[in-house]
Amino acid sequence: MHIAEGFLPREHAVAWTVAAAPFVVHGVRALTREVKAHPESTLLLGASGAFTFVLSALKIPSVTGSCSHPTGTGLGAILFRPPIMAVLGTITLLFQALLLAHGGLTTLGANAFSMAVVGPWAGYGMYRLVRRSGAPLMAAVFCGAFVADLSTYCVTSVQLALAFPDPGSGIAGALAKFGGIFAVTQIPLAVSEGLLTVLVVRLLSQSSRGDLLRLGVLVPGARKEDAVR
Repeated sequence: MHIAEGFLPREHAVAWTVAAAPFVVHGVRALTREVKAHPESTLLLGASGAFTFVLSALKIPSVTGSCSHPTGTGLGAILFRPPIMAVLGTITLLFQALLLAHGGLTTLGANAFSMAVVGPWAGYGMYRLVRRSGAPLMAAVFCGAFVADLSTYCVTSVQLALAFPDPGSGIAGALAKFGGIFAVTQIPLAVSEGLLTVLVVRLLSQSSRGDLLRLGVLVPGARKEDAVR
């Protein structure tokens, strides 16, 4: 879930904003360089941001009255690397807070840290790890999107546990409680998001093959059927 407006104590909200800020600033520079060097990337950048916006705006009821949703950040991280996704994810969260009351401005830093920073970096790291093992591209894409989604919720659980420790078992007990609640719906959602991201990359490999070759997602010289299997 996006942590709601005013839900975190003030000091926690400030701390997570400070933690997320350097990644977003670095991402702005990376995004500026990408657009200047490759103006043709603008359409694919917009599509990656829209993919994140649409998926992360889908609220799916969880247990105890909470909700879960996909994140959509794995795709952008795989295509453009995590720094750029930090910017796209933060912009997405800002618009959702202003237009959809999904998340909030005071919790923007915390939500950005979990969904726009940790999610893309964890997902991209898994994607690269699977690719280096010699696995097919689509297996790496699935694993990257799956981990980007699930790691976001792990961090959100930590954020909530730190802010609201259990009276009896402390932070560890609260972490187990929050993590257990969201695992019920988030693990199936992470699997679904992985499969959807695979489908999108397959479509892009046909419609935007040149862009994927330039971005290093497809390997030059590889047969088309081998590159996307």
